[in-house]
Amino acid sequence: MPTIRLENLVKRYGNVEVLHGIELEMADNEFTVLVGPSGCGKSTTLRMIAGLEDVSEGEIYVDGKPVSHLEPKERDLAMVFQDYALYPHMNVAQNISFALRLAKRPKSEINAKVREVADMVGLTEFLGRKPGALSGGQRQRVAMARALAKDSGIFLFDEPLSNLDAKLRGQMRAELALMSQRVQKNMIYVTHDQIEAMTLADRIVVMHGGHIQQQGTPEELFKRPVNKFVAGFMGMPPMNFLDGQIEEQGGEIFVTGDGFKLKLDDAKANTARMHSDRAVTLGIRPSDLNFDNDADPERALTLDVQVSEYVGAQSVLLCKCGGAQVMVEVNSESPVALGQRLTFGVNPRGIHLFDRTSERAL
Repeated sequence: MPTIRLENLVKRYGNVEVLHGIELEMADNEFTVLVGPSGCGKSTTLRMIAGLEDVSEGEIYVDGKPVSHLEPKERDLAMVFQDYALYPHMNVAQNISFALRLAKRPKSEINAKVREVADMVGLTEFLGRKPGALSGGQRQRVAMARALAKDSGIFLFDEPLSNLDAKLRGQMRAELALMSQRVQKNMIYVTHDQIEAMTLADRIVVMHGGHIQQQGTPEELFKRPVNKFVAGFMGMPPMNFLDGQIEEQGGEIFVTGDGFKLKLDDAKANTARMHSDRAVTLGIRPSDLNFDNDADPERALTLDVQVSEYVGAQSVLLCKCGGAQVMVEVNSESPVALGQRLTFGVNPRGIHLFDRTSERAL
């Protein structure tokens, strides 16, 4: 499988620069997900790899060879779009085989390939149907099967599940994960949904404002975010942020703020001591707060419950800490009355500290 490398990739529209020197390498047989909010540059990056957007500066290398001057059809890749892009007058088999027929492949080879990929994505019984007679999920499978039939070295996915309902998206995520294991190809997937990114990716690339903020495994980005943006973007419900100050008292290191005073464990204290008297942002994920009215006050937050959102096995509590809002995940079998003041122990390993000005992790 080819190695893909983006070297100092810049994209401008007139005088407006939307990508600012992207540096990225995608290894053999890797499922890479580009994730970020709308306008961050992820789809533009994908389209430049595909050859659908010109490169303003920099170069795209595939197996060490520059390809930015090549037409899309010369880049050995297949792409699945958000809107399926199926031919409505052709049946499923004809849509899947379109590129093969265009390349004038033998009919026996085309039929064998159509059967192979249709079986892979569960479309065998629908080969005679036209797109209008299919559900949204089935149409997306046709689009994926058409890409698979090309047998390219690189597969590109531009938000392929965004038009599907929540239940179908979950089902298609699982099918995509299974397909990536079977196909063993380079896959680059664009989404704004961090759940899709975390469940599908071998490696996640978080983008914001035309820059790569961080890249790594889902676990690395969730547990060790390099800045406040990545910390807040990865994870659902999102991380809580509280403005605070690092203070040293009696040899102990605390983060203090409106309505809280938390003592740091040794590992965090050693880092924080170098930044004493600095304004920081304290980050705590909702899952790192545990109901415990007997918790050590110096390792806990006392919160006023304002809203309780029942989501099945878990409930998400929206609480007040001083002037800030804090979300907490709790077992939904334990009823919580609105207006209650509860104490939640803080997992010391779940404490994140960010410089208030630069928003970089300490």
